[in-house]
Amino acid sequence: MNKTVNINLAGVFFHIDEDAYAKLQRYLTAIKRSFEGVNGEDEIIADIEARISELFSSRIKDDRQVIGMTELDEVITIMGQPEDYMVDDDIFEDTPTGKKKSRTRAERPGSGKKLYRDVDNAYIGGVSSGLGHYFGIDALWIRLALVLIVIAGVGFPIFLYILLWVLVPEAASTADKLSMSGKAVNIDNIQEKVKEGFENVSDAVKNVDYDKYGNKIKKGTQGFFGAIGNVIMFFLKVLAKIFGVIFIITGASTVIALFVGLFTAGTFDIFYDGGMEQFDNIVYPSGAPIWVTSLLVFFAVGIPFFFLFYLGLKILATNLKSMPLAGKLTLLGLWLVSVIGLGVLGIREATEHSFSGKVTTEERLNIVSGDTLKLSMRSNEAFDLPMGRSNNSVMRENASGERLYVSRNVRLIVRETQDTSGYFKVVREADGSSFTAAKEEAGFITYEFDSTDNNLILDGFFTSERRNRYRDQEVQVILYIPEGAYLYADENTYSYHRNDSRYRDILNNGDEDKYLRLENGTFVCDTCPKDNEADKEDDWQYDSYEEKSRNADWENSSSATQLIITNDEVRLAVGTLTTRNELENIKQQLKRDKNIDMSYSGSEFTSRGRIKKLSLEIDCNDGFSGKTINWSKSLDNNTIGFIRDYKSDALQPFVIGEL
Repeated sequence: MNKTVNINLAGVFFHIDEDAYAKLQRYLTAIKRSFEGVNGEDEIIADIEARISELFSSRIKDDRQVIGMTELDEVITIMGQPEDYMVDDDIFEDTPTGKKKSRTRAERPGSGKKLYRDVDNAYIGGVSSGLGHYFGIDALWIRLALVLIVIAGVGFPIFLYILLWVLVPEAASTADKLSMSGKAVNIDNIQEKVKEGFENVSDAVKNVDYDKYGNKIKKGTQGFFGAIGNVIMFFLKVLAKIFGVIFIITGASTVIALFVGLFTAGTFDIFYDGGMEQFDNIVYPSGAPIWVTSLLVFFAVGIPFFFLFYLGLKILATNLKSMPLAGKLTLLGLWLVSVIGLGVLGIREATEHSFSGKVTTEERLNIVSGDTLKLSMRSNEAFDLPMGRSNNSVMRENASGERLYVSRNVRLIVRETQDTSGYFKVVREADGSSFTAAKEEAGFITYEFDSTDNNLILDGFFTSERRNRYRDQEVQVILYIPEGAYLYADENTYSYHRNDSRYRDILNNGDEDKYLRLENGTFVCDTCPKDNEADKEDDWQYDSYEEKSRNADWENSSSATQLIITNDEVRLAVGTLTTRNELENIKQQLKRDKNIDMSYSGSEFTSRGRIKKLSLEIDCNDGFSGKTINWSKSLDNNTIGFIRDYKSDALQPFVIGEL
């Protein structure tokens, strides 16, 4: 069993086999001997050791792996044998004659260019010089292109330059400079690069009289921008670290949350049939099991956040090893498959909702003119559902233990009929992949009611078989009342008939627990307190600004519509008796007399045209505008409207809402 030795090579620790260590020592000793007495010897040796360290690092998978003879031979093959590189007689002019050696060169192909910042030829950060090396063009053209683009008014090159300045590493070592030029990092090229460095110094000394002023300008520019660059780089590095922490927290928390949430759902689906009904409610029409959908969602969402987490680690730990290419390609493949799979499921899901079908049944009621129908809703204690209409759905078991899809999406609509007797229709509606399939799905809906004498009791819910889940099912109960008949709607019907005007529902919210008589298409409450002004459709007060008058009864008429227009002021008050026609007349009057735009498009009105919900928007076209929304109960207790005071000393030039 061979011993292992711990070595420190260019600041990196390695575990190396004893035999390999001995061979490495002989190799490095031979290299040092071949460069003995050469100017730049220490730099050459340091760069060679750094390159060997880099090659070792790329060949070990973890910190515990031991470098053996195989790995060492591969590195020596890349770097070359010391005896393969013979120094030419004129490499270093100042090398002592006795220490000059001659050696032949074996050209080795480069391993491809890498992008670095060339700080040796930099004016600011070395980005342009680095790009010039990478693309094989003179850096001058890149600098000119960037300047011309900025002069043309496009500012993105500045941000691009700063971004590259932060992200692209500096070519600090000889190995980096060789990689930047696309040359193989071996002994020959390292030696040649060091030679170039000394030659540049020598040439600069010889030509000092010619290049003095140019070098001063360049050094001054480099010093100025270098100082600014150092400050910018400091803050950018701090900002990068902050973003790195944010990326790590965001990526890790998202992946963990996905794993816990989605895989819990998938586990329940595997070991407990139907345990995650609500999640199943979303994906069931596609036919995919929950665990498959969970897996696809995990990969489709989790992989991008994993890379966000990995990016955060790379920002914080600059020496973190890169992920193997095979791992990156595997994750990319999984992500693509997951996205495509979710897309297929999404298309299948959309197909299941592309058509809508209805199944309608009709039931007669023994209600004629003068009779009273009592209407109420009911729930099922076994299903443990509250009263009230809702689009949500749950999975429940009936008395026989069968699981059913239960929904409270029941809509009650009351209309007038010209028949002598009343009746009602139950409309079951569902979606499907075709009209026939949608109608078939609607037929699976189970809805029950009781009609006895003059009492109609409707279920506040409906059920369907579990396999028919999430087809956007709905039940509409349309009740037709004959002229002269009475309706008493229980208070529990309130949420079921809160419909907008498109349903043509004549039963208003708030009319529950009242005996209502149908007269000329409108319910009338004979037992309710009378309002002497209930039939005044246009009871709004208006004073022309030409008369320069004021309404003395402004505070005493909260239910009537009031409009005052004078040279100095405009006042509008809306009450519970305000009608649509009144608002339309006021709208035209304000535009004509004061160039004030008024909109009430969001308002709601009763079947008789009176205000039920006020949505008032005012634009005085002089810099003052506003909007207020109020329900009828607010109109009962407050004066709602707006005031525009044109006087120069007005404390409140414009007020809208409660006056």
